[in-house]
Amino acid sequence: MPKIACAQYDIGFLETWANFEAKTRHWVKQAADNKADILLFPEYASMELASLFPKAIYASLSGQLDALQSLLPDYLNLFKALAAEHRVYIQAGTFPVKHDNGEFRNHAYFFTPQGDADYQEKLTMTRFENEQWHISRGLEIKLFDTVFGKVAINICYDSEFPHYARQQAERGATLILVPSCTDTEAGYYRVRIGCQARALENQCYVAQASLVGDADWSEAVDVNRGASAVYTPVDRAFPNNGILAIGEYNQVQWVYAELDMAAVDTVRREGQVFNYRDWPKQFDCQ
Repeated sequence: MPKIACAQYDIGFLETWANFEAKTRHWVKQAADNKADILLFPEYASMELASLFPKAIYASLSGQLDALQSLLPDYLNLFKALAAEHRVYIQAGTFPVKHDNGEFRNHAYFFTPQGDADYQEKLTMTRFENEQWHISRGLEIKLFDTVFGKVAINICYDSEFPHYARQQAERGATLILVPSCTDTEAGYYRVRIGCQARALENQCYVAQASLVGDADWSEAVDVNRGASAVYTPVDRAFPNNGILAIGEYNQVQWVYAELDMAAVDTVRREGQVFNYRDWPKQFDCQ
């Protein structure tokens, strides 16, 4: 059974790449030493890299996005190396990436023990991302192959829309990773409720990682609220409340859980209810 580690990760003012690398290496090593196979970081965890630039840049919503592009190659190389070194899968949170047409899109990179990397783009943007930060949506839904089965990613707000996860589940995903960044308790619960609903509907695991703590220096991620968790179907062989593991609200920590991937197939086939199988029936009604 794979063990997943979901980070309740704090934004720091790091000032140098060496500090970022040391922090990242510490987090990854800690999870790997605890025998985690899959590591999940929160949405926009990479925004602490903006602290490497002068205040005129990190205090500007648009300026920090442009400046971050110079660090993307080193960011990718670091996580590729760490995934290969520790023989783990890492979903590194998200990084806003500038495309050739000038648009920024929110990439959730997935790194493998073989040193490969791919990404899922965020599909639905919040008002802040769209209206103030001017980050554009992606359109492609991807799956990622692992030795534990197919894994999918819903980036924060995407978890609140059932058809993304449904398409992923129908294509074989039994684990959906949700890197999240929310600045209010209500925002956290919106994503949490979405995660639990997606686990219920698709009878699969959904893991959430939350950005936590305050970063007064950053206009983009100045306030962060949440708790990381692993949610499950609500059926036999799973917790009665659908919560396999959950962290202490807004505290910096890893949250660990072991995933019985075979139990997903079993509950879809032999559960007390058949949410996954019965999904199409809702469209019969007029």
